[in-house]
Amino acid sequence: MEPTDPIARYRRFLKRRNYSAHTVNNYINILDHFSGWLQIPIEEATNKETDAYMEHLLRDRKKPKTINCHFGCIHAFYNYLIEDERMSLINPVNKNHRLRLPKPLPKHLRDEQVAALFREIRDTRDRAMFMLMLRCGLRVEEVARLTADAIEFRTKQLYVFNGKGGKDRVVYLSEDALSALQAYMQKRRRSKEKRVFLVQKGPLRGKPLSVRGIQKRIEYYAQKAELQVSCHHLRHTMATQLLNADADLVTIQDLLGHSKITTTQCYCRVSNLKVQR
Repeated sequence: MEPTDPIARYRRFLKRRNYSAHTVNNYINILDHFSGWLQIPIEEATNKETDAYMEHLLRDRKKPKTINCHFGCIHAFYNYLIEDERMSLINPVNKNHRLRLPKPLPKHLRDEQVAALFREIRDTRDRAMFMLMLRCGLRVEEVARLTADAIEFRTKQLYVFNGKGGKDRVVYLSEDALSALQAYMQKRRRSKEKRVFLVQKGPLRGKPLSVRGIQKRIEYYAQKAELQVSCHHLRHTMATQLLNADADLVTIQDLLGHSKITTTQCYCRVSNLKVQR
């Protein structure tokens, strides 16, 4: 039986569209928050209610990016009601509900900062993880989910399955990333776990390392090296280095797994070496 609650039906719709569990939960949490704030059924909301909800989020001191995320989700939900459920209503979210955002430059590390950071990373597991981010442009979630069968040591290739947006892609292992990964795999304890990177100490020893666990490791090394570094900074560094080495944007887009070339184009504003030349 189809659930009577439109939000529950939307959840099922998103799952049928193969959205990740993380994305589905985020969307439903936003809609539950909006529905709980409304004084009327969610299907009856008009522009008046969404205007008031915007004021509510601003009073709550939500960041513009968070507010835009809320309204993007709510807009998509009403589109679903109109187009998929054939409800005769007007989408109460319009262009006025999108706040202007600053466009900060992607942060990357200079060569001497990369060297300073990796001088502190002596653990073979951690060195392999962060080399994959720096040389292959892997996202932290992609490193956490990496399985042994996705690595082709002979051809120096690595397969990223079900990356952001459900996309697969192939990336290539540089010599230093390859040797770091081989050194870790030789030391890695035998395990039935398919995931490559495992917890090394404590009660969860041998279990897959979580995204937060990886982030805590980079925070630890960043503090030791006295640098401001995140996992994503390593990915940005790889893109900037490729651009400085005259790689074309489409190649960088492919390696990073960007859906839109405009996402990759932001690196053009960062890379000054081409401008200098």
